[in-house]
Amino acid sequence: MITEPKRSLPAGFVRDYVVTMRPYLLFVSGITGVAGLALASRPPAVGTALLGLVFFLSYGFGQALTDCFQLDTDSISAPYRPLVRGTIRRRDVLAVSLAGLLACGLVVVRYNPWNLPFVALTVAGLATYTHFKRRPWSGPFYNAGIVAVLLLIGYASGVGAAGAVEGRGPGSVVFVGTAVVVFFGYANFVLTGYYKDISADRASGYRTLPVVSGLRFSSAVSDSFALLSLLGVILAVRGALTTASTATLPIVSMALLAAGVGATALGQIRLHRVDHESVAYRAIQPVVHAYILLLAGIAALLRPSWAGGLVLFYGAFWITMRTRPEREQI
Repeated sequence: MITEPKRSLPAGFVRDYVVTMRPYLLFVSGITGVAGLALASRPPAVGTALLGLVFFLSYGFGQALTDCFQLDTDSISAPYRPLVRGTIRRRDVLAVSLAGLLACGLVVVRYNPWNLPFVALTVAGLATYTHFKRRPWSGPFYNAGIVAVLLLIGYASGVGAAGAVEGRGPGSVVFVGTAVVVFFGYANFVLTGYYKDISADRASGYRTLPVVSGLRFSSAVSDSFALLSLLGVILAVRGALTTASTATLPIVSMALLAAGVGATALGQIRLHRVDHESVAYRAIQPVVHAYILLLAGIAALLRPSWAGGLVLFYGAFWITMRTRPEREQI
Protein backbone atom coordinates (compact mmCIF):
# COMPACT_ATOMS: atom_id res chain seq x y z
CA MET A 1 0.00 0.00 0.00
CA ILE A 2 1.38 3.38 -1.02
CA THR A 3 0.39 6.26 1.21
CA GLU A 4 0.81 9.84 0.01
CA PRO A 5 2.62 12.09 2.50
CA LYS A 6 0.57 14.80 4.11
CA ARG A 7 0.93 18.15 2.41
CA SER A 8 1.81 21.10 4.58
CA LEU A 9 1.89 24.80 3.84
CA PRO A 10 5.25 25.96 2.44
CA ALA A 11 7.42 27.86 4.91
CA GLY A 12 7.48 30.87 2.60
CA PHE A 13 3.70 31.09 2.52
CA VAL A 14 3.46 30.83 6.31
CA ARG A 15 6.01 33.62 6.73
CA ASP A 16 4.26 35.90 4.24
CA TYR A 17 0.83 35.12 5.64
CA VAL A 18 1.99 36.05 9.16
CA VAL A 19 3.21 39.39 7.78
CA THR A 20 -0.23 39.87 6.18
CA MET A 21 -1.90 39.18 9.53
CA ARG A 22 -0.10 42.22 11.10
CA PRO A 23 1.15 40.51 14.31
CA TYR A 24 1.41 43.86 16.09
CA LEU A 25 -2.36 44.35 15.72
CA LEU A 26 -3.43 40.91 16.92
CA PHE A 27 -3.40 42.49 20.38
CA VAL A 28 -6.32 44.73 19.35
CA SER A 29 -8.76 41.85 18.91
CA GLY A 30 -7.13 40.01 21.78
CA ILE A 31 -7.81 42.74 24.34
CA THR A 32 -11.34 43.29 22.97
CA GLY A 33 -12.27 39.66 23.49
CA VAL A 34 -10.55 39.56 26.89
CA ALA A 35 -12.56 42.61 27.97
CA GLY A 36 -15.71 40.71 27.00
CA LEU A 37 -14.55 37.73 29.05
CA ALA A 38 -13.89 40.01 32.01
CA LEU A 39 -17.48 41.26 31.85
CA ALA A 40 -18.80 37.70 32.05
CA SER A 41 -18.86 35.25 34.91
CA ARG A 42 -15.59 33.68 35.99
CA PRO A 43 -14.71 31.20 33.22
CA PRO A 44 -12.27 28.38 34.01
CA ALA A 45 -8.56 29.00 33.36
CA VAL A 46 -8.36 26.60 30.40
CA GLY A 47 -11.40 28.16 28.76
CA THR A 48 -10.04 31.66 29.31
CA ALA A 49 -6.70 30.76 27.74
CA LEU A 50 -8.24 29.06 24.71
CA LEU A 51 -10.73 31.85 24.09
CA GLY A 52 -8.01 34.45 24.55
CA LEU A 53 -5.97 32.75 21.82
CA VAL A 54 -8.99 32.66 19.52
CA PHE A 55 -9.65 36.38 20.00
CA PHE A 56 -5.95 37.12 19.52
CA LEU A 57 -5.78 35.35 16.15
CA SER A 58 -9.14 36.54 14.83
CA TYR A 59 -7.86 40.02 13.94
CA GLY A 60 -5.08 38.54 11.83
CA PHE A 61 -7.39 36.28 9.86
CA GLY A 62 -9.82 39.17 9.39
CA GLN A 63 -7.08 41.58 8.33
CA ALA A 64 -5.75 39.12 5.76
CA LEU A 65 -9.29 38.65 4.44
CA THR A 66 -9.91 42.38 3.96
CA ASP A 67 -6.49 42.81 2.33
CA CYS A 68 -7.66 40.54 -0.47
CA PHE A 69 -10.15 43.23 -1.48
CA GLN A 70 -7.88 46.28 -1.10
CA LEU A 71 -4.98 45.50 -3.42
CA ASP A 72 -5.62 48.66 -5.42
CA THR A 73 -4.86 51.11 -2.61
CA ASP A 74 -2.36 48.83 -0.84
CA SER A 75 -0.25 48.63 -4.00
CA ILE A 76 0.39 52.35 -3.57
CA SER A 77 0.53 52.81 0.20
CA ALA A 78 1.99 49.46 1.29
CA PRO A 79 4.04 47.91 -1.55
CA TYR A 80 5.97 45.79 0.97
CA ARG A 81 2.98 43.55 1.70
CA PRO A 82 3.24 40.01 0.29
CA LEU A 83 -0.11 40.14 -1.49
CA VAL A 84 0.95 43.28 -3.34
CA ARG A 85 4.36 41.82 -4.21
CA GLY A 86 2.69 38.66 -5.45
CA THR A 87 4.70 36.31 -3.25
CA ILE A 88 1.45 34.74 -2.06
CA ARG A 89 -1.70 34.23 -4.09
CA ARG A 90 -4.96 35.96 -3.29
CA ARG A 91 -6.99 32.75 -3.51
CA ASP A 92 -4.68 31.03 -1.02
CA VAL A 93 -4.96 33.91 1.43
CA LEU A 94 -8.74 33.89 1.06
CA ALA A 95 -8.87 30.15 1.74
CA VAL A 96 -6.64 30.27 4.82
CA SER A 97 -8.35 33.37 6.20
CA LEU A 98 -11.83 31.92 5.86
CA ALA A 99 -10.66 28.61 7.33
CA GLY A 100 -9.07 30.43 10.26
CA LEU A 101 -12.16 32.51 10.91
CA LEU A 102 -14.32 29.38 10.67
CA ALA A 103 -12.12 27.60 13.23
CA CYS A 104 -12.31 30.58 15.59
CA GLY A 105 -16.07 30.71 15.08
CA LEU A 106 -16.47 27.02 15.88
CA VAL A 107 -14.64 27.46 19.18
CA VAL A 108 -16.76 30.37 20.41
CA VAL A 109 -19.99 28.71 19.20
CA ARG A 110 -18.95 25.59 21.09
CA TYR A 111 -18.81 27.66 24.28
CA ASN A 112 -22.09 29.42 23.55
CA PRO A 113 -24.41 28.63 20.58
CA TRP A 114 -25.76 32.19 20.76
CA ASN A 115 -22.44 33.27 19.24
CA LEU A 116 -23.41 31.80 15.87
CA PRO A 117 -25.22 34.91 14.53
CA PHE A 118 -22.48 37.15 15.95
CA VAL A 119 -19.79 35.13 14.14
CA ALA A 120 -21.77 35.31 10.90
CA LEU A 121 -22.04 39.08 11.30
CA THR A 122 -18.31 39.55 11.81
CA VAL A 123 -17.32 37.41 8.81
CA ALA A 124 -19.88 39.14 6.57
CA GLY A 125 -18.71 42.51 7.87
CA LEU A 126 -15.05 41.78 7.15
CA ALA A 127 -15.85 40.54 3.65
CA THR A 128 -17.83 43.72 2.82
CA TYR A 129 -15.75 46.34 4.65
CA THR A 130 -13.98 47.57 1.51
CA HIS A 131 -17.30 48.74 0.03
CA PHE A 132 -18.00 50.90 3.09
CA LYS A 133 -14.45 52.22 3.33
CA ARG A 134 -15.06 54.03 0.03
CA ARG A 135 -17.62 56.32 1.73
CA PRO A 136 -16.55 59.22 3.95
CA TRP A 137 -18.53 58.39 7.08
CA SER A 138 -19.25 54.70 7.01
CA GLY A 139 -15.72 53.27 7.17
CA PRO A 140 -14.83 53.97 10.83
CA PHE A 141 -18.34 53.19 12.11
CA TYR A 142 -18.68 50.01 10.05
CA ASN A 143 -15.30 48.67 11.14
CA ALA A 144 -15.89 49.64 14.77
CA GLY A 145 -19.23 47.86 14.68
CA ILE A 146 -17.49 44.63 13.67
CA VAL A 147 -15.07 44.94 16.60
CA ALA A 148 -17.91 45.77 19.00
CA VAL A 149 -19.55 42.47 18.03
CA LEU A 150 -16.31 40.77 19.14
CA LEU A 151 -16.89 42.23 22.61
CA LEU A 152 -20.31 40.58 22.63
CA ILE A 153 -18.77 37.30 21.50
CA GLY A 154 -16.25 37.53 24.34
CA TYR A 155 -18.99 38.11 26.88
CA ALA A 156 -21.21 35.32 25.55
CA SER A 157 -18.25 32.93 25.43
CA GLY A 158 -17.34 33.74 29.02
CA VAL A 159 -20.90 33.16 30.17
CA GLY A 160 -20.97 29.84 28.33
CA ALA A 161 -17.60 28.73 29.71
CA ALA A 162 -18.58 29.53 33.30
CA GLY A 163 -22.13 28.27 33.00
CA ALA A 164 -23.47 31.26 34.93
CA VAL A 165 -24.47 34.87 34.36
CA GLU A 166 -23.37 37.82 36.50
CA GLY A 167 -24.85 41.31 36.68
CA ARG A 168 -22.47 42.79 34.10
CA GLY A 169 -24.48 41.98 31.04
CA PRO A 170 -25.40 44.29 28.14
CA GLY A 171 -27.84 46.23 30.34
CA SER A 172 -25.28 47.16 32.99
CA VAL A 173 -23.43 50.46 33.20
CA VAL A 174 -20.02 48.78 33.08
CA PHE A 175 -20.93 46.85 29.92
CA VAL A 176 -22.29 49.94 28.17
CA GLY A 177 -19.19 51.91 29.15
CA THR A 178 -16.85 49.21 27.88
CA ALA A 179 -18.80 48.95 24.62
CA VAL A 180 -18.48 52.72 24.16
CA VAL A 181 -14.71 52.47 24.67
CA VAL A 182 -14.50 49.67 22.10
CA PHE A 183 -16.69 51.36 19.49
CA PHE A 184 -15.33 54.90 19.59
CA GLY A 185 -11.79 53.90 20.50
CA TYR A 186 -11.58 51.61 17.49
CA ALA A 187 -13.41 54.07 15.22
CA ASN A 188 -10.73 56.59 16.16
CA PHE A 189 -8.00 54.10 15.27
CA VAL A 190 -9.62 53.50 11.87
CA LEU A 191 -10.01 57.22 11.16
CA THR A 192 -6.47 58.14 12.18
CA GLY A 193 -5.23 55.14 10.18
CA TYR A 194 -6.70 56.71 7.05
CA TYR A 195 -4.25 59.60 7.45
CA LYS A 196 -1.30 57.47 6.35
CA ASP A 197 -3.01 56.40 3.08
CA ILE A 198 -4.52 59.65 1.82
CA SER A 199 -2.75 59.79 -1.55
CA ALA A 200 -3.26 56.07 -2.21
CA ASP A 201 -6.94 56.22 -1.23
CA ARG A 202 -7.50 59.30 -3.39
CA ALA A 203 -5.87 57.64 -6.39
CA SER A 204 -7.84 54.43 -5.86
CA GLY A 205 -11.25 56.05 -5.41
CA TYR A 206 -11.57 55.53 -1.65
CA ARG A 207 -13.46 58.61 -0.44
CA THR A 208 -12.38 58.45 3.19
CA LEU A 209 -13.06 61.38 5.47
CA PRO A 210 -9.50 62.82 5.26
CA VAL A 211 -9.64 62.58 1.46
CA VAL A 212 -13.03 64.30 1.19
CA SER A 213 -12.98 66.80 4.09
CA GLY A 214 -9.29 67.39 4.77
CA LEU A 215 -7.06 67.02 7.81
CA ARG A 216 -8.46 69.77 10.02
CA PHE A 217 -12.07 68.62 9.92
CA SER A 218 -11.06 64.97 10.27
CA SER A 219 -8.97 65.84 13.31
CA ALA A 220 -11.98 67.47 14.95
CA VAL A 221 -14.05 64.34 14.30
CA SER A 222 -11.23 62.25 15.74
CA ASP A 223 -11.23 64.44 18.86
CA SER A 224 -14.93 63.69 19.36
CA PHE A 225 -14.27 59.96 19.05
CA ALA A 226 -11.47 60.19 21.62
CA LEU A 227 -13.64 62.13 24.06
CA LEU A 228 -16.48 59.66 23.70
CA SER A 229 -14.13 56.74 24.37
CA LEU A 230 -12.95 58.47 27.56
CA LEU A 231 -16.57 59.00 28.58
CA GLY A 232 -17.00 55.27 28.14
CA VAL A 233 -14.05 54.71 30.49
CA ILE A 234 -15.74 56.83 33.16
CA LEU A 235 -18.97 54.85 32.81
CA ALA A 236 -17.16 51.51 32.90
CA VAL A 237 -15.07 52.41 35.94
CA ARG A 238 -18.09 53.77 37.78
CA GLY A 239 -20.06 50.62 37.07
CA ALA A 240 -17.15 48.34 37.98
CA LEU A 241 -16.45 50.07 41.29
CA THR A 242 -20.13 49.93 42.19
CA THR A 243 -20.19 46.14 41.80
CA ALA A 244 -16.58 45.48 42.90
CA SER A 245 -16.11 42.54 45.25
CA THR A 246 -12.62 43.53 46.39
CA ALA A 247 -11.64 46.10 48.97
CA THR A 248 -8.06 46.46 47.73
CA LEU A 249 -7.00 49.52 45.79
CA PRO A 250 -6.81 48.56 42.09
CA ILE A 251 -3.35 50.09 41.57
CA VAL A 252 -2.50 48.20 38.37
CA SER A 253 -5.86 48.99 36.81
CA MET A 254 -5.59 52.68 37.64
CA ALA A 255 -2.04 52.79 36.24
CA LEU A 256 -3.17 51.21 32.97
CA LEU A 257 -6.14 53.57 32.70
CA ALA A 258 -3.99 56.61 33.47
CA ALA A 259 -1.50 55.55 30.80
CA GLY A 260 -4.39 55.06 28.39
CA VAL A 261 -5.74 58.55 29.03
CA GLY A 262 -2.25 59.97 28.52
CA ALA A 263 -1.81 58.05 25.26
CA THR A 264 -5.21 59.30 24.08
CA ALA A 265 -4.21 62.91 24.71
CA LEU A 266 -0.83 62.41 23.02
CA GLY A 267 -2.44 60.87 19.96
CA GLN A 268 -4.86 63.76 19.51
CA ILE A 269 -2.15 66.37 19.98
CA ARG A 270 0.05 64.68 17.41
CA LEU A 271 -2.85 64.24 15.00
CA HIS A 272 -3.42 67.99 14.86
CA ARG A 273 0.24 68.40 13.94
CA VAL A 274 0.13 65.98 11.01
CA ASP A 275 0.74 67.91 7.79
CA HIS A 276 1.68 64.97 5.57
CA GLU A 277 0.77 61.30 5.50
CA SER A 278 4.42 60.27 5.92
CA VAL A 279 4.34 61.40 9.57
CA ALA A 280 0.82 60.17 10.37
CA TYR A 281 2.19 57.07 12.12
CA ARG A 282 3.36 59.29 14.98
CA ALA A 283 -0.26 59.99 15.84
CA ILE A 284 -1.61 56.53 15.03
CA GLN A 285 0.81 54.80 17.41
CA PRO A 286 -0.50 56.35 20.65
CA VAL A 287 -4.10 55.87 19.49
CA VAL A 288 -3.54 52.10 19.27
CA HIS A 289 -1.67 52.08 22.58
CA ALA A 290 -4.56 53.98 24.18
CA TYR A 291 -7.11 51.44 22.95
CA ILE A 292 -5.23 48.52 24.47
CA LEU A 293 -4.33 50.31 27.70
CA LEU A 294 -7.88 51.48 28.39
CA LEU A 295 -9.45 48.08 27.81
CA ALA A 296 -6.67 46.36 29.77
CA GLY A 297 -7.33 48.76 32.65
CA ILE A 298 -11.05 47.99 32.64
CA ALA A 299 -10.40 44.23 32.47
CA ALA A 300 -7.92 44.46 35.35
CA LEU A 301 -10.48 46.37 37.40
CA LEU A 302 -13.10 43.69 36.77
CA ARG A 303 -10.68 40.78 37.28
CA PRO A 304 -7.87 41.85 39.63
CA SER A 305 -6.29 38.38 39.38
CA TRP A 306 -5.65 39.07 35.68
CA ALA A 307 -3.72 42.28 36.34
CA GLY A 308 -0.23 40.77 36.03
CA GLY A 309 -1.10 38.95 32.84
CA LEU A 310 -2.58 42.10 31.32
CA VAL A 311 0.58 44.05 32.07
CA LEU A 312 2.62 41.33 30.33
CA PHE A 313 0.13 41.42 27.44
CA TYR A 314 0.70 45.13 26.99
CA GLY A 315 4.46 44.66 27.24
CA ALA A 316 4.34 42.06 24.46
CA PHE A 317 2.30 44.47 22.34
CA TRP A 318 4.84 47.25 22.90
CA ILE A 319 7.71 44.99 21.80
CA THR A 320 5.82 43.70 18.75
CA MET A 321 4.95 47.23 17.66
CA ARG A 322 8.64 48.13 17.79
CA THR A 323 9.50 45.26 15.44
CA ARG A 324 6.88 45.87 12.71
CA PRO A 325 8.35 45.69 9.17
CA GLU A 326 7.50 49.25 8.10
CA ARG A 327 7.63 52.13 10.57
CA GLU A 328 5.10 54.26 8.68
CA GLN A 329 2.55 51.45 8.36
CA ILE A 330 0.31 50.52 11.31
